[in-house]
Formats: sequence, structure tokens, C-alpha cells
Amino acid sequence: MSAIKILARILTARVGPHIELAVETETGEVLKVLATEDQIDRLVDELDDILNSPAEPDDDGPPAAA
Repeated sequence: MSAIKILARILTARVGPHIELAVETETGEVLKVLATEDQIDRLVDELDDILNSPAEPDDDGPPAAA
């Protein structure tokens, strides 16, 4: 497993029936993945849940990878 990297930006584009996500790190590395609309809906739900939950008082970085 690779080390955790800091997110710089995420770009999206529709590619046929899929949605392309381009995730760029602070060091300029880019990972591109294709996702279905259902996968994007679930991702949005997960992010919404995280953003609407109380923050951990000792939160000092990203969570461990699953």
C-alpha cells in the first residue's frame, strides 16, 4: 500500500456512460478512474455524511485507509 498523499484537486468529466474522476496530489501525481452514476451517488452520500457529522476533537489528519 502506498503512503497517504495530500489532495490538490479533483476534476470530473463525462466519458460515455461513465464519469471520469481525476484526482491530483500536491506533488502533481494524477490518478484517473471511471465510475458509474450509482458509484458517484454513493460517493456524494458518503461525503455528505462526513461533512454533516461532528468533527473529532483530536482530528489531526486523514483517516487510515480501509
